[in-house]
Amino acid sequence: MELKPLGNTGINVSPVGLGTVKIGRNQQVKYPSSFQLPDDSAVRNLLAVAHDCGINLIDTAPAYGTSMQRLGQLLPNRSEWVIVSKVGEFFEQGRSRFDFSYGTTIRTVEDSLRTLKRDMLDVVLIHSDGNDLDILENEGAPDALRELKERGLIRSHGLSIKTMKGGLAAVAEMDVVMATCNPAYRDEIPVIEAAKANGCGILIKKGLQSGHTANIEESLAFIFAQPGVASLIVGTINPDHLRQNVMALQQTLSSASSK
Repeated sequence: MELKPLGNTGINVSPVGLGTVKIGRNQQVKYPSSFQLPDDSAVRNLLAVAHDCGINLIDTAPAYGTSMQRLGQLLPNRSEWVIVSKVGEFFEQGRSRFDFSYGTTIRTVEDSLRTLKRDMLDVVLIHSDGNDLDILENEGAPDALRELKERGLIRSHGLSIKTMKGGLAAVAEMDVVMATCNPAYRDEIPVIEAAKANGCGILIKKGLQSGHTANIEESLAFIFAQPGVASLIVGTINPDHLRQNVMALQQTLSSASSK
């Protein structure tokens, strides 16, 4: 796959990114059916398939159970990957807890660097609880991420949004936004358009409706028709499913470029 620029960050990413919640957590998730966490051999194989497919983007978070710990142990050629991580949400004893304070944000990123065995994280997003504007205006996380950039511990920062107003505020002051976009949910398209205009990188979540979409090709065509979209995060532990999504996207992008 041809890499795409992530806004003005200077980071180039594959149009498909591998979401890794399923390698670390199977409680309180919104997928169509239950699943068992894969063993280490299966995770290694999944990462190898992703690499062979041309994927260079990995999405993880402290709220994804043991995802980061497993990536720290199992991710091959770690310097070749673009890693997106998060701050603000933690999953403990079967439920989410949120903390957007300055100190917790600093500690979370420092812990993530150690866990992932990295000197720098490429993208760190605030994992919103739905109160986007309040987080941006009244919490310490945005300032903490800016300081971490100045310290050289992260390359770019942003917000995984839950509201259009919060998203519009984020693209005006941050490097990257992660937005929901699919044919059944179009509310955040104004955020995507504003992000493109501001040079803000655009990552898409829930593009395939967490496995509920009826038409993958239609969804992919819709997502990548939006201006400036760099990558769609696909959460899967099925290598064949991953290959199929990559092939479908390549066909979609090829068809779009030939028109």
